[in-house]
Amino acid sequence: MNIRSITTFYDPALVGTIPPLDVLGQFAAAAKGALQQQGYPVQSLRLATSPFPGWAASLASDDMAALAVDLEKLAAVRGFNYLSLGPADPNRPVSYLAIPSILAAAESVFATGLMTAGGGRVSLPAVRACAEIITQAAKISPDGFTNLRFAALGNVPSGSPFLPSAYHSAGAPPAVALAVESADLALEVFKQATSLESARRVLLNQLEEHAIHLQKAMAAPCQQFGVRFLGLDYSLAPYPSETCSSGAALESLGLSRLGLFGTLAAAAFLADTLDRGNWVRSGFNGLMLPVMEDSTLAVRAAEGSLTVRDLLMVSAVCGTGLDTIPLPGEATAAQLAAVLLDVAVMSQRLDKPLTARLMPIPGKTAGDRTDFEFEFFANSRVMALNAEPLSGLFAGDEIIDFHPRARNI
Repeated sequence: MNIRSITTFYDPALVGTIPPLDVLGQFAAAAKGALQQQGYPVQSLRLATSPFPGWAASLASDDMAALAVDLEKLAAVRGFNYLSLGPADPNRPVSYLAIPSILAAAESVFATGLMTAGGGRVSLPAVRACAEIITQAAKISPDGFTNLRFAALGNVPSGSPFLPSAYHSAGAPPAVALAVESADLALEVFKQATSLESARRVLLNQLEEHAIHLQKAMAAPCQQFGVRFLGLDYSLAPYPSETCSSGAALESLGLSRLGLFGTLAAAAFLADTLDRGNWVRSGFNGLMLPVMEDSTLAVRAAEGSLTVRDLLMVSAVCGTGLDTIPLPGEATAAQLAAVLLDVAVMSQRLDKPLTARLMPIPGKTAGDRTDFEFEFFANSRVMALNAEPLSGLFAGDEIIDFHPRARNI
C-alpha cells in the first residue's frame, strides 16, 4: 500500500501566496518524511487551493493562464508535484471559459467544473460548459491527454485529496488529507478469503490498522505547522499492474469478467465494506474504477464486456463516477453533455459525490487501441459513446432541483 498523495489545502484569498507556500512546503516535506519512516512510500506532494473564482483578481483567460503558470512555479520550487485550482462556479459562468487556457499553459495544474450546487440543484448551463471544456482540452495535445487534468464534478465537497477533485473550503485555514493507493490490499485479502464475511472482516481490520499508523504519523507535522488533518481517502486507488487492480479485486469475489451481471453486487460489497471502517475520513472513501489506471479494467473495456453505461450503473452503489474513459475523438460537446447530465443528476438524486473525467482521443474511433506512454496508464481501446445531443426542455438554461430519493416504508 502506497500513499498516492499528501494533498495540502489552502485559500490564497485568506493568507496570500508566497509566505504560506514556504511553510506549507516545509510541512509537506515533514509529513512525507514521517510517513516514510512508518514504511509508507509517498508518490507525490500535491497542493489544492480554494475555488479559483473566489481569489483570482481576473477571470479573463489570458490572466488566469498566466496566474496558473506563476503559481505552478511557486509550488514546484517548494516541492509540490501537482497543483489543483479548484472548480469553476455556476454562479460565475465566465470561470469555465478560463479553464482550457489554464490547461494549455500549465503542465501540472488541474482544474474542475461544478455541475451542481447546494440544495440538490443541477445547472444545465454548467453541464454544457464542462462538456465544452472537455472538447477543447482534447485538442490541446495530439493524444487528448490534457483531459487527465480536468473533471466535471457532481455534488463533490471540498477536502478530497485525489486530483482533479481536490479543492479547499473558502475562508478555511490550511489543511491536509491523504490519498491512499490500496487496491493491492483488497486484492490480496480477497484472493485468500474463504468467505465473503471473512473477506470483509480481514480487509476492514487491515485498513483500520493502517489508518492508526497513518494518523499517528501525521499528528506531529500537523501540530508543528498548525495544519488541520482532514483524514484519509481509502478509495482503493489502483496502479496499472496485476497486483494493484480494483478490477481484479472485484473479479476475485467470483466474477468471470467485469461488466457481466454480478458486477454491481461485487462493487456494492466492496463499497459497503469501506463504509463500515473506523478512521478519520476525507474525500470519497469509495471504490475507484478509472479505466486506464487499472490493468483489469483496461482489458475488460478493450474486450467490450465493460461499457461506459456499466461504469455509470456501478457508480450508483459505489465509486467516484466515470474516470479516465477513452472516447472517440469525434465526440461532440452536445453528446458529452448528455453523459455529464446523467452523472450530475445521479449525484444529487443519490446524494453522493461523483465525477466525470472523460478523454476523447483525436483521430480515434470506438475500438481503436490507445497508445499513451504514461507510467500510470494501462492502454485499452476507445470505448463506444452511445449518446446523442439533448433537445427540448433539457436543452434549456434552467437550474433543476433534485431531492434525494425518500424511503417509503
